[in-house]
Amino acid sequence: MAEGAGPVAGLRVIDTATLAAGPVVATALAEFGAEVIKVEQPGAGDPMRTWGERKDDVGLVWKSISRNKRCVTLDLRHPDGQELLHRLLDVSDVVIFGNRPSALARWGLDWESVHRAHPQVVMVHVTGYGAGGPHSDRPGFGTLAEAMSGFAHLTGQPDGPPTLPPFMLADGVAGLAATYAVLMALYHRDVHGGRGQLVDVNLVEPLARLIESATLTYDQLGVIPGRVGNRLDASAPRNAYRTADGRWLAVSGASPNIALRLFRAVGRPDMAEHPDYVDPVLRQTHAAEVDDVVARWVAGRTLAEAMAVFEEAEVAAAPVYDAAQLRADDHLRARGTYVAVDDPDLGTLTVQAPVVRLSETPGRIEHLGRPLGADNEAVFAGLLGIGAERLAALREAGTI
Repeated sequence: MAEGAGPVAGLRVIDTATLAAGPVVATALAEFGAEVIKVEQPGAGDPMRTWGERKDDVGLVWKSISRNKRCVTLDLRHPDGQELLHRLLDVSDVVIFGNRPSALARWGLDWESVHRAHPQVVMVHVTGYGAGGPHSDRPGFGTLAEAMSGFAHLTGQPDGPPTLPPFMLADGVAGLAATYAVLMALYHRDVHGGRGQLVDVNLVEPLARLIESATLTYDQLGVIPGRVGNRLDASAPRNAYRTADGRWLAVSGASPNIALRLFRAVGRPDMAEHPDYVDPVLRQTHAAEVDDVVARWVAGRTLAEAMAVFEEAEVAAAPVYDAAQLRADDHLRARGTYVAVDDPDLGTLTVQAPVVRLSETPGRIEHLGRPLGADNEAVFAGLLGIGAERLAALREAGTI
């Protein structure tokens, strides 16, 4: 492997998906050396380009999620666009789709057609609900998955409404699930001599798996868990507490020993010796009282004062950060969690570095999201060998 090459260098990925879940897969692979070609609709491009906050009409999330990708335009609704995609798949390892199954079937890009023409290709199909059920062809978005997965039902205050997250939770979880599935499919192909296969991932199931305790409880006990605010049935104390200077502090008593340290730290050694609070199960029945003790103690101190006591006592506690405080954290700064990247549109943009840290082949950010169609010439002419006259005709027809 060449010096500085990532662990998946040599892998070519065609990312035709839009918005978040599918592109997250391609981004993760691009950070670790894969060549990713981002395919977008001519004229409009990926809606993620204009999603969320913008500066000078440049989408900030787009810049980060499209890092390290080559950007081309291609109309997959047009036969010539489909033919060009097939040519790309001839020389690629992975293709990512986020379209509904009926659209892929109309375009001759369904799994059976892709596998027949390109048996080496791993095809990732991220949809709202997955194949095989009555909802397979419904349009699906993260908001709907966050509702259907049970997440919204469990999130919020007991007397409040179901609560949806203010960020792309379902898309992100589905993207991470699909990423490890792609790597397993490639391992099977390259190590076990298998063929490419379909990775069928939807937005509902990966998030539902993370909160499986709810369905397990229903299955065995006949109880449907409801909203409990910031508490957790398996741990007490577990909450966010307001400090004297108006900040918030989160505490976890998930480990029995840590809970006992907490009682001593807040001046209640008697609770650290009492059976009702020593035993984790019994302590749950006194969660409201435990919360009140911790809340009163924290309310009498500033965030810095409370954290100093908890750190000295080795209590599991952390400040609740906003974006500015997250960026300023000494530990994250020491780890290089956020890095400034030069960008022709924004000058520089500080983005989060690759999350996974590999000691021998670390991830890298080569560049942020590029303009629409910026790499048409390099990919269609350089990689596929299409001549200038043919490219001009494709451009004139709106195919690229």
